[in-house]
Amino acid sequence: MRIEQNIPALIHQTWKDTDVPPEWAAWADSWRRRHPGWAYRLWTDADNRAFLQEHYPWFLPVYDGYPEAIMRADAIRYFLLDHFGGLYVDMDFECLRPVDDLLDGRELVLGCEPEAHTRLLLARQRGFGRIVGNAFIASRPAHPFWAHVHQQLVGSHRSPSALDATGPFFLTRAVDSAPDPASVTVLGPEVLYPEVSPYAAELFGPQNADYERAYAVHHWSGSWVADAPAGARTSVGERTPAGPRPSVGKRFPFWASQELHPLADGTLSLDAQRRRWASGAPAPTVSCLMVTKDRSSTARRAIRCFRAQTYPNLELVVVEDGTDDALERHIREQGDPRIRHHRLPPEGRTLGELRNEAVDRATGPYVCQWDDDDLYDPERVETQMAAILALGADACFLARERLWWPARRRLAISCARVWEGSMVCAKDRLPRYPALRRGEDTPVAEGVVRGCRVVSVDAPELYTYVCHGNNTFDESHFAEHFDVATEIWAEPGAYAERLRAMAARMPIEPKDVVHAETGPAALACVQGPRTTAEPAPGPASERPRVLVLTPAKDAAAFLPRYLESLRTLDYPRESISLGLLEGDSRDTTRELLGQVLPGLQAEYRRVTVVHRDFGLQLEGARWEPGVQRRRRSVLAKARNHLLSRALVDEEWVLWLDVDVTDYPADLIQRLLGARKDIVVPHCATTAGGPTYDLNTFVLHRRAGTLNWAPWLRDGILQPPKGFGRTYLDELRGQGLVRVDSVGGTALLVRADLHRDGLNFPCFPYQHLIETEGLAAMARDMGTACWALPDLEVLHPHHVPEPAGVGAMSPS
Repeated sequence: MRIEQNIPALIHQTWKDTDVPPEWAAWADSWRRRHPGWAYRLWTDADNRAFLQEHYPWFLPVYDGYPEAIMRADAIRYFLLDHFGGLYVDMDFECLRPVDDLLDGRELVLGCEPEAHTRLLLARQRGFGRIVGNAFIASRPAHPFWAHVHQQLVGSHRSPSALDATGPFFLTRAVDSAPDPASVTVLGPEVLYPEVSPYAAELFGPQNADYERAYAVHHWSGSWVADAPAGARTSVGERTPAGPRPSVGKRFPFWASQELHPLADGTLSLDAQRRRWASGAPAPTVSCLMVTKDRSSTARRAIRCFRAQTYPNLELVVVEDGTDDALERHIREQGDPRIRHHRLPPEGRTLGELRNEAVDRATGPYVCQWDDDDLYDPERVETQMAAILALGADACFLARERLWWPARRRLAISCARVWEGSMVCAKDRLPRYPALRRGEDTPVAEGVVRGCRVVSVDAPELYTYVCHGNNTFDESHFAEHFDVATEIWAEPGAYAERLRAMAARMPIEPKDVVHAETGPAALACVQGPRTTAEPAPGPASERPRVLVLTPAKDAAAFLPRYLESLRTLDYPRESISLGLLEGDSRDTTRELLGQVLPGLQAEYRRVTVVHRDFGLQLEGARWEPGVQRRRRSVLAKARNHLLSRALVDEEWVLWLDVDVTDYPADLIQRLLGARKDIVVPHCATTAGGPTYDLNTFVLHRRAGTLNWAPWLRDGILQPPKGFGRTYLDELRGQGLVRVDSVGGTALLVRADLHRDGLNFPCFPYQHLIETEGLAAMARDMGTACWALPDLEVLHPHHVPEPAGVGAMSPS
């Protein structure tokens, strides 16, 4: 049979049934209106499975085994196009003009998503330089690419993420490994994907869209680009975003007591209670009680947590005595009959009195405290009610909670105690709240524990206690909880990883995720530039004296940006001293330093400017192997001389190169927060891009077995990039990592180490020199070096480089 070599005039779309939402139906109609001579087919879920049963029965075990509907929605398009050919488009794709000339003479046509999507976290983690979208695909029948895709589907079907199993990430890899790439046309984003997703626009700011060149536009209603793990992506077969998948096989430690006397302990199976409910066991109504006052933003977040709960029989009783009606309007807009808002006149009632009002208005036999400023996992109520019903208890508390302090980028698991805010209790066993303005729930919890059968469940992930600066108790109360926490994640990488996992299950704002990953510098992309340089909050003990040291040669082009960046640091200037060394310059660096010195002395704690020539002038490229020993020897001498002249009573030394262009405002706090004697950030060429400072590396496990002799020149090792070494761009997402060498573009060292003799070797030390030699010397002195791969400072390759500037720059 002859195989059609052209793309047939046939449009495919898929939906769970024939009842397509009006907005998406209008977009679907745009394709029919602009292609009047084309056939159109809407495939339902039932149609899709019947099609596979008839034509590709071998794939059904994989298809039926996909844990998410979006995986099946993704996969089916790769079979429809193989069998029929034609054009597949997602339901949220709008046609702007006919695509006939776009497809004419081509066998397979796809399009790239906007470049901004490659800068999102999930894409950066996978190292994608482009992302091939799977929302628009045109193909002739039986194109050999589809046999390749079908094979890849089987190989990736166990990937937990839909993106990697069937979605755009999967398709990108398949295109990159296609057996006949010449027959695959991948169009630029301006043709099919002119708009960035709302999430990318929120992170990176609005992006210009060129509709004059576009044939269609993707509206991103069902998108991976919320940067969330599997489960958060919307399926084209679903009207609303899919929530987190229910946990399966999860067991929680518990202990129970009867009037303070131990009763039982063990593990609770949520699945067992789910089976009982599925068999008809009663699931009594739980009334979640929220007392709030003019805190619409956090209260709306708590309402989103309520609406995501997996327990079936819930109501939310909101009692508000403020003057702002924003929350009341928001609740009306939700149209959720389970949420009842009660406005009380602002008569200054205590928090205890307001809680009693909420209890009196509850209709369920159980009540659950639902504070307006905390976060709740979707399975919180279901888990606590399972414990109550399975153990015949009157009340359930969480033994530990998660603690979150966004402003300080810290997460922790609390100590074990009775956490009052986590209470779920039979309404008829609940004591009245005392008329207190704060701490009103403590005597109530004590009364419940003293007089009832109570179960405590150790599942801290179910409740997140948030310190946001406007809590009932002040920050010292929250700090005390951190002091006795059982686990803490304060290192940037670990903190960001945990927060991303939380964001997959709870309504964490995108700006908080950005803040976790990259700090205030990236947050400014979301919130706008800072207008002040106020010191970061925190007690004086958290602001040790820091000496910033910078060698500079022929640096006139860099000094203005260098000084401007220094001023963006939100570390208090009364705790910062500066030291700059100029030498061998042939430009106006020395004169510029003299001009800015009075101003710097007025701004900072202490300023030292040193001039010393070393007689080094490089005529060729500074990276040539033949000049490295001489060049870096001089740089080591310059560093050591500057250190001896500038260090007085400071506790830390921050080495910072003059040609580093960007870093976060809280760079010093985050380096100090690593709590290591020697630590470097990641010096990259662009945000999320490749490493610039290759002097920071981790040796491969088998580095000791490699032959390094060919790379020993002038007494120092100069291997090619990557030989036996791993750089920080390969270690993103791993938090704080131990490294075998450090660079000096940005380097924090405890000052006492320098006082004890740690310096920059100006001669080969274990075949290493300058910053690499310092790392080897530190190791011999018993001190390890560390790095933060996710804390970035930028040193673009394209920065103009005056003649000889490399003499005092890293290799």
